[in-house]
Amino acid sequence: MSITVDLPEPAELWRRWATLAAALSALGYADVWSVAKSGVHHDDGGGNWAHLAQLDGGRAVLYGYDHEYSATVDADPPVDLLAGAPSWLPWDELVAYASDDQLGYVLWHDDGQWHRVAYPESLDDGLSSTAGPVLAERAARDELAEFVFEWGEHEPDTPVERADVDAAATRLLQSFGVEPLRELLGRLTGQEVDLRVGLAVATRAGLTGDSARPIQAEGARPALRKIRKLSDTEHDRLVWAAMRQEPERTRPAPVGTGELGAILTWLRARSPHADGRCSLLVYADESSLAAHRGDHPPLEKDDEGRFGTFRELSDLVRRLRAAEADDAYGRWLFLHLETTATGYTLERRYDSWPDWWTDNGISGPWRGNLRAEVESRAERWRPGWTHLLDPEVAYRPADEGV
Repeated sequence: MSITVDLPEPAELWRRWATLAAALSALGYADVWSVAKSGVHHDDGGGNWAHLAQLDGGRAVLYGYDHEYSATVDADPPVDLLAGAPSWLPWDELVAYASDDQLGYVLWHDDGQWHRVAYPESLDDGLSSTAGPVLAERAARDELAEFVFEWGEHEPDTPVERADVDAAATRLLQSFGVEPLRELLGRLTGQEVDLRVGLAVATRAGLTGDSARPIQAEGARPALRKIRKLSDTEHDRLVWAAMRQEPERTRPAPVGTGELGAILTWLRARSPHADGRCSLLVYADESSLAAHRGDHPPLEKDDEGRFGTFRELSDLVRRLRAAEADDAYGRWLFLHLETTATGYTLERRYDSWPDWWTDNGISGPWRGNLRAEVESRAERWRPGWTHLLDPEVAYRPADEGV
């Protein structure tokens, strides 16, 4: 289901966008706000971008992604930003971005209104953070002022000078031309300004004389496309649930090692009751390690703090895990060790999530780390949930009815 959205007309967005592109290009920065045959684009260089394209008949499409704020990408449950979208959108590009989890919003303008797929207003899609400067005239003037004072390092930066820059920005946005552009940027003395470059960009965007705006050709909806059926959280829960149900395969016990002796000695020395009793509950893979408190957690010394204790313990655990590794059946993932003054009990889990490892439903082993672990084993020693680690499990094909 789609809903209507209150945004400026495509021509207004385009005018602001192209003006920003022309002004910043004149300062030598042509890849931040830019104009191409496919439309106008914004890229902040940090993985955040927005794109606007116009089509015949007053139609337009606005889409983009913010790697920090596009919560639509990993929404729980998933949001299909293209559900019910019109066939004339640039589907090839949109589907590619969506498949890579790089599409935060898609809006299309048709019949005089902007539309998008319905999702809660509270769910940030990244539109404001990536296209904010063109969504309002005041925001566009502020962006032009930033070009002058931040990018151009203009001095003096006084209230009077800022008011003058704002007036110049207003005139440039109202009617683009070489003179208004010179009025805005000609004041810069420490920055090279090429008005011809700015004019060329504006001409390419259709802002000058008889120049025409680039019109995007209609796209074609694919017969099939891949859409997310599981959010990252749901995918995690699926794997973790399977791990809890997985039977542990019987393996030969690792031979005794000096690394095991070292960790036993360390635990007994850290007995919280000074009687040799100490508990160790850990999860570990090649890239991460986590510990839970047992009945007798290791004593923390006053001069090292909790993280000092954890770093020391982590080193001992990683050494033990490496020493007990086997090329065929791999490395254990969970370890439960209880010591006494004269003995110990030890449980290793290679395949399953043990009952003694707390499951809070929101945190657990990372799927990518698990996949690296189990795929390094001989196939017969891989757990039954291995196939669930494939990223494709989170997607399903959708028949678009073409």
